[in-house]
Amino acid sequence: MPIFTGQFLFELVCQTIGLRETWYFGLQYEDSKGNLSWLKMDKKVLDQSVNLSNEGGCVFMFYAKFFPENVNEELVQEITQHLFFLQVKQGILSMDIYCPPEASVLLASYAVQAKYGDYDEENCKPGLLASENLLPQRVIDQYQMTPRMWEDRIKIWYSDHKGMSRDEAEMEYLKIAQDLDMYGVNYFPITNKKNTELWLGVTAMGLNIYEKNNKLQPRTTFQWSEIRHIGFDDKKFTIKPVENKSPNFIFISQKLRINKLILDLCVGNHDLFMRRRKPDTMEIQQMKAQAKEEKQRRQIERNKLSREKQLREQAERDKANLEQRLMQLQEEMQNASEALRRSEEAAEIYAEKSRVNQEQMILTEHKAHTFKQEMNRLRETALKTEKEKGDLEKRIRDTEFYVAKLTEEKEKRSAEADKLKKELMYARAAERDATQKLLSFLSRSVNQSSSVEPSISGSDVTESQILDVELCHYDVIAGGDMEEIDREIEKERVECLEKSKQVQHQLRELRSEIELLKIQENQCVLDIINADQLRQGETKYSTLKKLKSGSTKSRVAFFEEL
Repeated sequence: MPIFTGQFLFELVCQTIGLRETWYFGLQYEDSKGNLSWLKMDKKVLDQSVNLSNEGGCVFMFYAKFFPENVNEELVQEITQHLFFLQVKQGILSMDIYCPPEASVLLASYAVQAKYGDYDEENCKPGLLASENLLPQRVIDQYQMTPRMWEDRIKIWYSDHKGMSRDEAEMEYLKIAQDLDMYGVNYFPITNKKNTELWLGVTAMGLNIYEKNNKLQPRTTFQWSEIRHIGFDDKKFTIKPVENKSPNFIFISQKLRINKLILDLCVGNHDLFMRRRKPDTMEIQQMKAQAKEEKQRRQIERNKLSREKQLREQAERDKANLEQRLMQLQEEMQNASEALRRSEEAAEIYAEKSRVNQEQMILTEHKAHTFKQEMNRLRETALKTEKEKGDLEKRIRDTEFYVAKLTEEKEKRSAEADKLKKELMYARAAERDATQKLLSFLSRSVNQSSSVEPSISGSDVTESQILDVELCHYDVIAGGDMEEIDREIEKERVECLEKSKQVQHQLRELRSEIELLKIQENQCVLDIINADQLRQGETKYSTLKKLKSGSTKSRVAFFEEL
């Protein structure tokens, strides 16, 4: 039967999730007194005051216990990066890690990229991001801004991350988060010899001392390279510096349990600090080689996917062009058919008009002949009597006038008939021309359709190789290789610096944009301290650089005088 020690349980969890960089993590639980504790690896699980009140079981939380100095250089496995991303994001959203408003918006854009992938305006409907938990509540309460306004500002940066994979977005998130003042710091309440209440911050680089109301700016610091020995006696915690002339660094903690936790974190962080300054072990080298191969494989897959996407988009564009051309041809054919129909209708109308005029002309000729006969009959009758002669002469004159008028109308009708015949001939000629054009157009369209064959071709995308530069502190490197490495490092440093300047410029623009909407009475102490840091141009690293100047002895004396 296996011995269920903390190490056994921890390794079981790591094997289940496929984690190999186990030295950063630990299992946290709530003991029988309600205090949060880290599971000790060398003891049995049931011998560590675990709280079994939860239906005979205990809930263990898998957390990062120690933090790297540089996430981009030290975190190798994707699962390790993802676990750190989840924990740091939760720390920022729960306000355990202070994050300025403008940096919160930038981090939220990377979190959205990691979750949803590339920005798509059709799928990213209004209100989608507003329903997500992306910003600390403290930031939301400090400004007179609606969720939609925050969403619009997140989308601006979100759209800039197109083409970034999930692991790249999470790494960018961590690279920005590690510059926050409270990132990777475990705070513990302590007092000095003057009984001044202070905070002790245990970090990957060493120990920081903070004032009671300021967790952002440490007052002094001690790097692990300056510390020789760490120990405690009851509530008294003693740190012996490497400098022989320097006095011991002593502080008081109110609880023995806190001293044990401080010692555990100090020993673990110091071991990792020293390990980073030695050549990589075979295990780490193997992990880095596997990670490099995996990145190369994923880069090849992304290149293939990008090429296929480009080909698909090109095919869709060609299809759209062909469909548009087909619609144009159909429209032209419809217009030609309509013109032919109108020509045929005009020809029929002209033919009908010609027929009517012909009938009217015949009728007019018949009437003229009838009137002539009547005129002759009247002339014969006029000879009978003189009285009738006068009447007949009058009637004859009238009849002659009417005959002349009918004759004139006949000539007019005859002229109109000739005109209509000419128009009919012109209409039939136009009809023949339209028919000929339609036949020519249809034959040309058939020839074009048979000759146009859409072809989709794409040049092969060069599959770029990803090169990682690995530096070991104690390896002997040839001069030529060292120059090559120096050039690569300098190139990466310049690129990183340019990108950092661009990000800082965007952050300043967003900060000035939302400054007018700030609610001053909702500002907390940390907000005021952060604003003062920005005015003075201070950063996390510039502050630590100033504090490290001087001897250890002077810094111990400064701590005792706080």
